[in-house]
Amino acid sequence: MSDAALVLFSGGQDSATCLAWALERFDRVETVGFDYGQRHAIELSVRPALLDAMRTLKPEWTSRLGTDHLLDLSVLGSISDTALTSDAAITMQSNGLPNTFVPGRNLLFITLAAALAYRRHIDVLVGGMCETDYSGYPDCRKDTMLALQSALRLGMATDVTIDTPLMWLDKAETWKLAETLGGASLVDVIRSGTHTCYLGERGELHDWGYGCGKCPACVLRANGYRTYRQAG
Repeated sequence: MSDAALVLFSGGQDSATCLAWALERFDRVETVGFDYGQRHAIELSVRPALLDAMRTLKPEWTSRLGTDHLLDLSVLGSISDTALTSDAAITMQSNGLPNTFVPGRNLLFITLAAALAYRRHIDVLVGGMCETDYSGYPDCRKDTMLALQSALRLGMATDVTIDTPLMWLDKAETWKLAETLGGASLVDVIRSGTHTCYLGERGELHDWGYGCGKCPACVLRANGYRTYRQAG
């Protein structure tokens, strides 16, 4: 088992699943979140309780889950004009991307995570990027992650690795992976403890979790959960 990993942990379904994946594989796991002025900033408020819940699921996870970091990236929100950083309606743009795409977000997240990991003597970054069930964001693609990994290794003289365990999984398979990693208890923690809705709606707990049920993130999550449940 490798020594340590830093998980990009937003408080959403995918990052929570990635955290469980890392806790099964690494002796020491730290987490990092980013406050970039996101419309669904409620995801940041659920992180502490979610981390506490993850610690209780397995004895070995209790000892492995270490320091959490939260970085202020408000500058990203201030230079963005997107439906994730303002109250704009969610629409498609002329370039074929939804206006929920925040340009440079994952590039900046990974770069700053790598800088933090360098200081923390960690050489593995774990992120929930996926190009199977996703909104077409170019910074979620495997090729982007590989290119960024190469740039970081060159620019930081480090052997940093970017692991993306969800890259080729659809949402139903992501729910199934959570079950494999932590059983029904982890599935329930993710269902009720995480937040993924782009609009920040947390009023009603659906069978698949909290959310408006209409934004692209909610639709993916809900459809994936129902497919996962139907598959048994």
